Amino acid sequence: MSPDHPPGLDLDRLRGLLDRERPGLVQGPLTGRLIEGGRSNLTYALSDGTSKWVVRRPPLGHVLATAHDMKREHRVIHALHPTDVPVPRALLLCEDEEVLGAPFYVMEFVEGTPYRTADQLAPLGPERTRGAVLSLVDTLVELHAVDPASVGLADFGRPEGFLDRQLRRWGKQLDASRNRELAGIDELHAALGRNLPQSPAPAVVHGDYRLDNVLIGDDDQIKAILDWEMSTLGDPLTDLGLLVMYSMPLGMPDSPVSTTAEAAGHPDPAELIQRYAERSGRDVSAVSWYTAFAWFKLAVILEGIHYRYTLGQTVGRGFDRIGDLVPVFIEHGLTTLHEGIQEG
Repeated sequence: MSPDHPPGLDLDRLRGLLDRERPGLVQGPLTGRLIEGGRSNLTYALSDGTSKWVVRRPPLGHVLATAHDMKREHRVIHALHPTDVPVPRALLLCEDEEVLGAPFYVMEFVEGTPYRTADQLAPLGPERTRGAVLSLVDTLVELHAVDPASVGLADFGRPEGFLDRQLRRWGKQLDASRNRELAGIDELHAALGRNLPQSPAPAVVHGDYRLDNVLIGDDDQIKAILDWEMSTLGDPLTDLGLLVMYSMPLGMPDSPVSTTAEAAGHPDPAELIQRYAERSGRDVSAVSWYTAFAWFKLAVILEGIHYRYTLGQTVGRGFDRIGDLVPVFIEHGLTTLHEGIQEG
């Protein structure tokens, strides 16, 4: 299949659908290419030579419909578009699997750069890097300020018992990929359960909020938040905890999983937490718990990848080193949680 006709994107069928549902939108012959970098769902750039759009669909051969819910992703960006939260405009949802073999949606193409590593941030210089990361906090505050009911998202999740359910869910994920001893992981899981904080009022939670899931414009402002596949109604401080975790250096050169924390000018976690607290008005005294939970969740995700690697089910480079990262994440989680408990 040619680069302009990537797997999972039948351009002829897609063109027919767009001409029926959005007549006049597409002017010339369609081409498409896969955009690399997503964790699971597939993202394609679509063009007619003049205009550009984006198509999101589940992975090829997907089986867990709930994990790749296109209707849910489409619903949240459609709901948020009239607000101050920067999201692409949703153009079309298609639940007919006859078109591309799975449900999908089409949204506008937004110009911007996703920064995934400290090396990619380096050309910006310290001052611009600092501005970009601070705008990440400010945009998270905007998201969490949205009243879910006012944008039709009152039933977008079940906020009651959210943290307890999350902890049990990730504990089950861990059990599903156990094939070696992992010192401290059960201790961390149990300690998180013993010290469960009281959640603030629920908000729309992104679920995977970090620098490489947003597009930064030339003015260093966030043009769009992407990858809403884990979004729900829940505890907004889970987003803050994950952002703080990704702002802490791993201390592992050449790590297959990187944070941007080593970039010159990157604000430290304390400044990000303080800025969020001041601008949101929320009590962040339990942020250590949320950060430790983020370390635990990522440890479980990485252990699942390592488990699939041991079974020969991964493709590509770097997977042989994922397993070495898991104990580092566990240790960071334990340290973060214990320091927070002692301070509290």
